[in-house]
Amino acid sequence: MAHRSPGGLLSFAMLILAFDVSGTLASPKIGNPVKSATFLSPEFVLGPGSVENRYYSNIDFPRGHVGIKSFHAEVIDDSGNPIALHETYLHHWVVAKYYQRRGMAENEDKHKFQLSDYKLARNGGICQGNVLGQHFGLGSETRKTDTHVPDPYAIEIGNPDEVPEGFEEKWLLNVHAIDTRGAVDRLGCTECRCDLYNITVDEYGQPLRPGYVGGLRCCYDQTQCKVQQGYGGGRRSLYLRYTVEWVDWDCSIIPVKIFIFDVTDTGKKAKWFNRTWSREWLPGKNFCFSDITFIRHSCLVEYNVESCSSANAASDGCIDVKRTSLTMPVSGYVIYGVAHQHTGGAGSTLYGEDGRVICSSDPIYGTGKDITSGEKLLLESNYNSTQKHTGVMGLFYILVADRTPNSTNFLYSPIHIHKNIKVSTPAVAIVALFGLALAIAVGLLSRMKKGREEGYQPIMA
Repeated sequence: MAHRSPGGLLSFAMLILAFDVSGTLASPKIGNPVKSATFLSPEFVLGPGSVENRYYSNIDFPRGHVGIKSFHAEVIDDSGNPIALHETYLHHWVVAKYYQRRGMAENEDKHKFQLSDYKLARNGGICQGNVLGQHFGLGSETRKTDTHVPDPYAIEIGNPDEVPEGFEEKWLLNVHAIDTRGAVDRLGCTECRCDLYNITVDEYGQPLRPGYVGGLRCCYDQTQCKVQQGYGGGRRSLYLRYTVEWVDWDCSIIPVKIFIFDVTDTGKKAKWFNRTWSREWLPGKNFCFSDITFIRHSCLVEYNVESCSSANAASDGCIDVKRTSLTMPVSGYVIYGVAHQHTGGAGSTLYGEDGRVICSSDPIYGTGKDITSGEKLLLESNYNSTQKHTGVMGLFYILVADRTPNSTNFLYSPIHIHKNIKVSTPAVAIVALFGLALAIAVGLLSRMKKGREEGYQPIMA
């Protein structure tokens, strides 16, 4: 597995993994076992106040044409013990799919790296370019968030018909962790306040824009947050341990598409007049349009919450409310939804055009609603504003299926009537690839609150 160092140089890590693959066998009439495997990221080392934010390519991941049912992750030490969040804050982890040209020789010379040898396979949208294009990702809430996709749905990967000719499917991991042991201001470190990191330029050496006081640009890889004078905590080796559950793909499974909404998205209308447009996520594919209107998205990923006044405290309880209007690009049924917010988040709700609640996600410190292609959605993100917060996020993930199962068809009854089976399988992963840089980020400390309504309601394009 390879990672991208701050200076852009390549370094390589060889990791030999022995992991358990366990399966729970479905009813013999259906016979599709749920498989599970646990993997480790490459080692990263953190000391008090230090930051890890690196990209690891060609990570271990289920192979073949399968349907992902769940994805869990957490930070552990070299003895396999989970690390407390008040010691190492998992700002986010993200897993993205990409395609690499078959037979391409690995090389460590970045000057010989050819972008044409890679293609990002982003999710269903809706942000611009490759922003928030990941398939999986959470933050510190990962230990308490249920990511299970209910039957008969699954996230389809490895479909040979979708892989570009001459390429193969691979996966990229980004881990952003902050060691807050001994921090002068633990919350300030996790919110990436620039003064605590003594940062005036971003990771590319560009000056921060005026008024930028905190966020991702101030806590990039190898930065250092201020710690108490004389604090003696040592450096330690850590890993991201992630567990994936999946089933082999078959005709009884209904695929779901992943959409990520951002409350900072302006989503303004724009026009193209008789010109050729090259889509960022399909390199080399040009499309001609003649005077059409489309939505130009502008997802900023993060924003600040100002502290409230005494007058606001009396009227709204110091809750900052941010909203944005979004247009749904496809029709379908919302199978799952979850919000991502930072510390101070007070919940997030996705509304339909008629004001109905599609999904509500509450922090902890539905089966689904219908959406129509072209429907105007309203995303609302709430934060406690008794104190200022910097670099917060208001993201909302949903999984959308284009159909629901026919309840009279036995093929669509729950397919995982389990009989436990354990299989131990050794795996050796020896990988070394150039790190791909993606504009990706996710938020923290929130989980889905499942609505218990009968059936799935549709959304329209």
